[in-house]
Amino acid sequence: FADLVLEAWDLHCERNGREHRTADMGCKQLVVRRGQPFTITLRFSGRAYDEGVDKLAFNVETGPCPSEASGTSSHFVMTDCPEESCWSAVIQQQDAESLSVSLCSPPNARIGRYSMTLETCTDYQGSSFQIGDFILLFNPWHPEDTVFMRDENERCEYVLSQHGLIYQGTCDYIFSIPWNFGQFEDDILAICLNMLDINPKHLRDQNRDCSRRNDPVYIGRVVSAMVNCNDEDRGVLFGRWDNCYEDGMSPMAWIGSVDILKRWKKFGCQPVKYGQCWVFAAVACTVMRCLGIPSRVVTNYNSAHDTNANLTIDRYVNEKGEQERYSWDKIWNFHCWVESWMARPDLAAGYDGWQVLDPTPQEKSEGVFCCGPAPVKAIKEGDMQLNYDIPFIFAEVNADVVYWVVQHDGMQKQSIRSSDVGKYISTKSVGRDSREDITHNYKYPEGSEEERAVFEKAEHQKKSIGEEDEGLHLRIKVSEGANKGRDFDVFAVVNNNTDEERVCRVTLCARATSHNGTLGPQCGLTDPVDIDIEPRAEKRVPLHILYEEYRDKLTQDNLIKVVALLNDHQTGDILVAVRDIYVENPPIKIRILGEPMQNRKLVAEISLVNPLTVPLNGCVFVVEGTGLTDGQLVKELEEPVEPQAEAKFRMDLMPRLSGLQKLMVDFESDQLTGVKGYRNVIIAPQPL
Repeated sequence: FADLVLEAWDLHCERNGREHRTADMGCKQLVVRRGQPFTITLRFSGRAYDEGVDKLAFNVETGPCPSEASGTSSHFVMTDCPEESCWSAVIQQQDAESLSVSLCSPPNARIGRYSMTLETCTDYQGSSFQIGDFILLFNPWHPEDTVFMRDENERCEYVLSQHGLIYQGTCDYIFSIPWNFGQFEDDILAICLNMLDINPKHLRDQNRDCSRRNDPVYIGRVVSAMVNCNDEDRGVLFGRWDNCYEDGMSPMAWIGSVDILKRWKKFGCQPVKYGQCWVFAAVACTVMRCLGIPSRVVTNYNSAHDTNANLTIDRYVNEKGEQERYSWDKIWNFHCWVESWMARPDLAAGYDGWQVLDPTPQEKSEGVFCCGPAPVKAIKEGDMQLNYDIPFIFAEVNADVVYWVVQHDGMQKQSIRSSDVGKYISTKSVGRDSREDITHNYKYPEGSEEERAVFEKAEHQKKSIGEEDEGLHLRIKVSEGANKGRDFDVFAVVNNNTDEERVCRVTLCARATSHNGTLGPQCGLTDPVDIDIEPRAEKRVPLHILYEEYRDKLTQDNLIKVVALLNDHQTGDILVAVRDIYVENPPIKIRILGEPMQNRKLVAEISLVNPLTVPLNGCVFVVEGTGLTDGQLVKELEEPVEPQAEAKFRMDLMPRLSGLQKLMVDFESDQLTGVKGYRNVIIAPQPL
């Protein structure tokens, strides 16, 4: 018999891509998911394959030094009955000189870029043919994969959806910004795989690193470290919180991960300036979804950063409500991290499911700035000793804040109520643009028996006292509409819950603050007011906050922290109330003109009214949306936008994908920054 010679082959990138739900990555390369068969066609020249005479075998290899022992290389022959636990090849059909073969990887295969070789053998004469490369990803659709997720709607949201919402603001004013994850956009998969290849663990021991790429726990830990650059590991983002962003992009200006990851690649893996928590989390979410691990961005309001791990954050204020001394312990008005879905075979039973990964550089873990994966279940149960980093995240959602009032004679007095940490833990709902509250996944109801048991296990005595029914009660209210460009009022509201008249002194102080809890200059202060309150009555003390006072003091976070202090003359107690106020940006209006259809021109009209008393200079709109725009569209306005005037323009779009897409807009200028808007657009499929 003449040798069997391979003339051509077809990897059926498009068909396999559709079946493996990777088609949106384009059809330039074969991208498949582990544990699921894919089909290739081989065409021989001269003669057809003859089962009785010819032996066929395949070799697949990944990584720089592939070996069977480390699971990065496999040699397997054509067979009739495939083995679930290893690579297999089965003949599907044979026509004349072509042969269709179904190949399948085991559901625990290493992910990454593979090369594939065909070996033919006839009468002991062998030949070898390089068939090309393919990429293997995690498979949440396969019950044996450690990232298996049962619900199809959840898989669509957490693996396939390329856009979403990230929750920001304060616990009293929750809002969302749109985000373009874009995990299937051109080049993103290559960038994510490159990130794995330049991580320090890979550079230290390439063989060991590649052999561990079957484990989402390992991958999650690598990604968490590589999204920040604090270990000088050529990480993606440079974190900055001081409001000085001129030599890069302000963290508030980004609207998607694609731009960030492409910049990182373009400049030779130099860190991109600048990120804050939601940017780190969103980029990590893109990378994890791209690799096939279900992931979502989560926001924790009043998030504690407890540097000395004693689960208590002490705050010192003077009698005017001004901060007395600097503390490394911080309360962030919100903090974002990622949850990724995976089994935890490395732990005892009961910890599978959502795991926290936090790529924002805060504390080191095993000598590296990364955090997680930490099972959400372990955080709820206070199982501090499990891998990884549970005490830090437990503190983020459970620490106590104790206010100490430093009196003019230097005496310190503890305020009798502390603010609440770990509120309204939020993520985007599945399939809808609404907020899902997932606080119950992280903690038992406050004051419950279970909560007490968890705190005992975590060796945490809860210092904060719940709502007092007796005595005086203090809270802060905001008048309607704290809008940028306007004055607004805040009130200290005092309730007398006793049956006798009470006399007390109230002071209010307002300061610009940043999202990580750093205080800036004062923008409002009342003189101390003595008030008498009738039994069971309520009184208000106002503080008028003027635009001209806060205009130049506000950071790009748009936050003002108001502290109210109350001295109860009768008991000598001091009460403290604190509230972060978000000063709202104006809305961006987006109109879609025409019938949205795939591969047909569509026009978007985008506008914004300047709410300030001064003109806006250097105005730029940035527009992007996976499937709607090819990358980013930038519109610079030539003229300043006068006070109360409208900036408006039209933009042509060419929708590439059908279905629900999001058009996202960011607006920047000298006086208004990080203004966001989005519009859902349903694109009809192109008629056949």
